[in-house]
Amino acid sequence: MSKMDRLWAPWRIEYVSEPDKGDGCFLCEAASSTSDREMLVLWRGEHSFCLLNRWPYNNGHLMVAPLAHKGDLDDLSEEELVEQLHLLRRCKKNLTAAAQPSGFNIGLNLGKAAGAGIPGHMHWHIVPRWDADTNFMPVLADTKVIPQSLDSLWELLRQVDQGG
Repeated sequence: MSKMDRLWAPWRIEYVSEPDKGDGCFLCEAASSTSDREMLVLWRGEHSFCLLNRWPYNNGHLMVAPLAHKGDLDDLSEEELVEQLHLLRRCKKNLTAAAQPSGFNIGLNLGKAAGAGIPGHMHWHIVPRWDADTNFMPVLADTKVIPQSLDSLWELLRQVDQGG
C-alpha cells in the first residue's frame, strides 16, 4: 500500500461542496456579472473579457473569452477575434510587468476531444512560465504549488495594467 500525500487547498471546498454544479457556464456567468472582483474578471472589451483561472496550471494563469457563448473560432466575428488577440497581448504585457516570467504558453482547446473543459464557450489560456518553474513537487509528489493567492494576483494585475 502506498502512502497518500495531502496538500491543504482550502479554496477548493467551495467548488467540491456545491450541491448541483448544473450545466451552467462559468464563463457566461462571469461575462454577465456586475462584480468583476468576485468573478476574477480583470479587463473587459466590447466583445471579449479576461479573467483569472480559478484552478490555475501555474501562477498567473489567465483566460480570454468572448462575452457571447461561442464554441469555435469559426463562430467569432472578425471584431471578436481581433479583440481577443488584443486582450491576449494585454495579458502578456501585464503579466510581464507584474511577474517577469521567462516565457508563456498561449493556446486554446477546441472541442471535448481536444481537452476543452467547456466545449460550448471557447477561451484562450495564457500561462506564464519561468526557467526552472518545475520543482521537486510535481516530480516527486505529483503536486503543483501555486505561490500567490488569486486575490493578490488580481490586485497586482489591475495595478500594473498597461492597457491594450
